[in-house]
Amino acid sequence: MTHEKNITKDNLISWYMEFVLENNHPPKSIFSFAKEHNFEEADFYKHFGNFTAIEEGIFSEFFHHTIKVLAKSDDYESYDTRNKLLSFYFTFFEILTANRSYVVYTLENVKKDLKKLKTLKFLKTDFTGFIEALNIERIELKQETLEKIQNNSIKESSWVHLLITIKFWLDDTSPSFEKTDIFIEKSINAKFDLMDIKPLKSIIDFGKFILKEKVNFS
Repeated sequence: MTHEKNITKDNLISWYMEFVLENNHPPKSIFSFAKEHNFEEADFYKHFGNFTAIEEGIFSEFFHHTIKVLAKSDDYESYDTRNKLLSFYFTFFEILTANRSYVVYTLENVKKDLKKLKTLKFLKTDFTGFIEALNIERIELKQETLEKIQNNSIKESSWVHLLITIKFWLDDTSPSFEKTDIFIEKSINAKFDLMDIKPLKSIIDFGKFILKEKVNFS
């Protein structure tokens, strides 16, 4: 039998998602999966170690496809941090919507506690790396341990926000998931408004001035 050549990661992901949706369960074995799609079993292992690795890789691929789409925009790099994050969310959820049947199949039964879902672990790594690269403005604490705590707090809270938004989207029954779009815009704007450090920095600067000048209010 002539086997297909140049099997790519995208081929395997596409075939796997299609099989799961048509059969409501993963393939019984990598051997049967390879035979059905006419490629050598060894070609599977060039990209994934098992079906669990494919499941983890799918959500990571959704992320990377989002980044590729954003990179094609002439305006994206000129956006401020808030609008870069909004653009990421809207694009990412468009991709999730295009693959909603598979995402619902994977997440529906565990949506009450998505943080425990190992399938999302690579997505978490990718997304928190993206958040760190955004360089969201923060207070200069000038103490390494506190800076690290603050940085980790921003990444973890951003990850929890993404999970909450995914759950909202899973439950959304509005046309074109328009309520999710509203949720994204309002929640991210609220997040950045709450994180606006300018007023706090002014208070800190004023406090430093008071201490330096030893102003006596009595």
